[in-house]
Amino acid sequence: MGSTITETASAPTVDEVLARSERAATIWAGRTPRERASVLNALADSLDGAATELVVLAGKETHLDESRLRSELGRTTFQLRFFADVISEGSYLDVSIDHSDKSWGMGPRPDIRRVLEPIGPVVVFAASNFPFAFSVAGGDTASALAAGCPVVVKAHSGHPRLSERTGQIIVDTLARLGAPDGLFAVIFGTDSGREALSDPRVKAGSFTGSIPGGRALFDIANSRPTPIPFYGELGSVNPTFVTRAAAKDRAEQLATEFVGSYTLGAGQFCTKPGMLLVPFDSEISGMLQTAPLPAAKPLLNDRIQSGYVEALAHLQTHGEVEFLTSSVGSDGHPPAPVLLTTTASQVIADPDRLIAEVFGPAALVVEYEQESSLLDLARLLDGQLTATVHGNDDDTIVPELIGVLATKAGRVLWNQWPTGVSVTFAQQHGGPYPATTAPTSTSVGSAAISRFVRPVAYQGFPNHLLPLALQDDNPLHIPRRVNGVR
Repeated sequence: MGSTITETASAPTVDEVLARSERAATIWAGRTPRERASVLNALADSLDGAATELVVLAGKETHLDESRLRSELGRTTFQLRFFADVISEGSYLDVSIDHSDKSWGMGPRPDIRRVLEPIGPVVVFAASNFPFAFSVAGGDTASALAAGCPVVVKAHSGHPRLSERTGQIIVDTLARLGAPDGLFAVIFGTDSGREALSDPRVKAGSFTGSIPGGRALFDIANSRPTPIPFYGELGSVNPTFVTRAAAKDRAEQLATEFVGSYTLGAGQFCTKPGMLLVPFDSEISGMLQTAPLPAAKPLLNDRIQSGYVEALAHLQTHGEVEFLTSSVGSDGHPPAPVLLTTTASQVIADPDRLIAEVFGPAALVVEYEQESSLLDLARLLDGQLTATVHGNDDDTIVPELIGVLATKAGRVLWNQWPTGVSVTFAQQHGGPYPATTAPTSTSVGSAAISRFVRPVAYQGFPNHLLPLALQDDNPLHIPRRVNGVR
């Protein structure tokens, strides 16, 4: 019913996989939302049933512990069921019906009906740091299948055996359910991914990873004879701003929680708070200097290890950056968590060098003298996934600071930490470049489906020739806007 590609002579070629995907597109798009929802729920059940096997495989390839992996697999199957519920309810189709109206203000209005329809086959580039939730069966796969699109996953090289096994479970489940052949496949290798993204049968791409890798794929998607949407999540520093009042009132709490957040998962979360801004005369820096740090943990793979060491060296060799905590073992294998420090004036003077993501267990503590420096630095930020403010309700700088940060980040947090990204209806996991290549979209939450649909308006059609969602008797029983009224 589908296929996985391994690097063997008998494996189907990318061309063969995409030919099957193209054939499956029309069939899958024709399934009702509730029919697709039942498939998503069955996929979740199959993955839950194979949890022990999958967690063992993931642990061998990623160095992540069993507790983390089981939690992440639970998030993955929750996402599948969540999208099943979303499409069953039907609002995601954004149906709008305007009946003909001879007295319309600008002249007679024809009967026009608008609905969102699947965009076509999607290539998903899996992430390394979430081997379940942002990988083969992750959010991009779930949202694309929910939208009505076939999916081809380019597996990440950091966990190939897990990717192949997860893919096979999905393929087997889809076959048992009678889903169209070619609805889902896994391919391996950088060249295969680029070939798939360049193919005219592919109508959209998604990616979670580094800025260089994501930008290279984004350029491929846009340089095609027919460019396609490319939803890349790339890099983010996720700065955290602490006001004077907050630093005075809860220094110990902030120091403790910051350590927990920036070291979570050995600092390998895309929402890790990589920069903490605090008053130069607060107790926070001193508390961080002596705070107990977690033991060194292996990073996900050798490529992330080498990238981390390189990025850390680039930051620490800046003439105005010092170690706040001991540097012993910070570039080891595995690396010990570390904190560096500098001043707000130095960051403002050299933002390109100092506002930089270090993917791993390191962060930069920035001390400021004048609270107005928070605004000055916020205005210098590139696009971010998150920006956090720790303050008090009556801090005079807060309203303006929040206003600036809302232009820079997809999610702005108040007195919380950004490393949790809940799968909800209102979640926004995206932001201006270089956080993502598509700042108007999200890769987490119900709105993620909107990446893989496009609007089509039908004008003047008889009822029986319209898509089911647009027909007068509303056979799908979904929410609709009729003549501008819900």
